Amino acid sequence: MTYTIIYEKITDGSAPEGFYYAHIPALDITTHGLGIDGAKDAAKDLMKLWIEEKRANNKVITI
Repeated sequence: MTYTIIYEKITDGSAPEGFYYAHIPALDITTHGLGIDGAKDAAKDLMKLWIEEKRANNKVITI
């Protein structure tokens, strides 16, 4: 599976300087991390957890 990840620098003061949001629109989930690389790693971890949770609850994953 391939998913688009949209990165956005957090500038509203809700996170320390240098943090970015990582949003995966197809799954409607968002996370964050320090820098683009940190946000990318957090997004990959969150996608894995999201898929595992759906499968554990016998949910069909449709994208």
